[in-house]
Amino acid sequence: MKWNRWAVGGLSLLMLAGWAGVARAQEAGPVFTQEMADTVANYKITLDTLWVLITACLVFFMNLGFAMVESGLCRAKNTVNILAKNFIVFGIASLAYYILGWGLMFGDGSGFAGLKGLWFAAGADNSPAAGDAYQGVYSAISWATVPFWAKFFFQLVFAGTAATIVSGAVAERIKFHSFMLFSFILVAILYPITGHWIWGGGWLQRLGFWDFAGSTAVHSVGGWAALAGVLLLGPRLGKYRPDGKPRPVFGHNMSTTALGVFVLWFGWFGFNPGSTMAAAAGDIARIAVTTNSAAAAASLSATIMAWRLLGKPDLSMILNGCLAGLVAVTAPCAFVSVPISIVIGLIAGVLVVLAVLFFDRMKIDDPVGALSVHLVNGVFGTLAVGLFAQADIMPNTTGNGLFFGGGFALLGHQFLGVLAVGGFTFAVALAVWAVIKATLGLRVSEEEELRGLDIGEHGMEAYSGFQVFTTQ
Repeated sequence: MKWNRWAVGGLSLLMLAGWAGVARAQEAGPVFTQEMADTVANYKITLDTLWVLITACLVFFMNLGFAMVESGLCRAKNTVNILAKNFIVFGIASLAYYILGWGLMFGDGSGFAGLKGLWFAAGADNSPAAGDAYQGVYSAISWATVPFWAKFFFQLVFAGTAATIVSGAVAERIKFHSFMLFSFILVAILYPITGHWIWGGGWLQRLGFWDFAGSTAVHSVGGWAALAGVLLLGPRLGKYRPDGKPRPVFGHNMSTTALGVFVLWFGWFGFNPGSTMAAAAGDIARIAVTTNSAAAAASLSATIMAWRLLGKPDLSMILNGCLAGLVAVTAPCAFVSVPISIVIGLIAGVLVVLAVLFFDRMKIDDPVGALSVHLVNGVFGTLAVGLFAQADIMPNTTGNGLFFGGGFALLGHQFLGVLAVGGFTFAVALAVWAVIKATLGLRVSEEEELRGLDIGEHGMEAYSGFQVFTTQ
């Protein structure tokens, strides 16, 4: 019993001493040195950098999706050509954006274009210190705390996407080298100039135009450039009957088309959430869900719309419906709620079906529906910011859209941005296409087109040794 009394007494003293120590520690406050603060900050930058690079790689992976979608929706005799264009376009974009595009887009300068830091004239090398020194030259993107080359790579894969959009719309009749030249000019000059307006501190950004991940900056720019090319190229041989009615030209492999759309859907979780350029937990989670919800809703509404108008649930319409929802939610994904993203997707799915039928009636031949997906729904997604944005979702950004009491101010800015970017891109792209047509030529010969661009342009077949039956 005596031993127990001593034990209890000793334990009580230890507990009293512990409580006293805790009280003193609470009075003194936590010990948090500057060295610890620097370590935490460095860890955050590392995590943010990993996030940006991983999402950039997802966007890069979308090149495979585009290649599968476009090749599957075209005929077997043009498969090598489509794959070659989708492959080479990212190589072209990488060099064009490095040589000139980045500086025009993010360099400090006028409201029209970046003028400083062109051709990396400030003397960049691959060291982190040199990347940090660019904060003063490329101030429009200084808000992102990741290293310079992480910023550059993330923006590069977006530039490559804009050029890839053009490939499908001009498929099955364009000369390979003419497409290569246009792709270089698009990524080196056209895309970065309008990108500067929107993301690089240019006049639209200062005005209050918002495009979170690129419904206009990427998708409709690619769409306007593609439209200009399609108008100068004209439709494919046999696309329209003598009475002017469109003749269906079926894709040769819907399996790869569906695979490609799955890849693109997956890659969009880098495209939209990655545009935070930081591992901001709440934001990236919400943006991932708004992105997915719009795609799902658009797939369903496109299915119903195609079933209603065509009599069958056309798979190509279903797949393009999914892509339309993804494009439409790209601008507003950070500024709208999940229920509103579903509404945006439902509208996008209807729009893409109507747009495909409209372009067919207008004899604007787009083999893969790129104009309907990227141009039409890029415009709609941009306007959706002005309609559906909610100020409390991402404070200090857009404010409220029209349907949430914000009036017409934001919608007016969005509409002006659509007109300005569309007018500039279409006019300049049309001029570039026209010069290429007058010098190098745009369209392959009639014989090459009938035989297939794989043989005429590349001297090989995608399915050598297989018997391919075609009526066109």
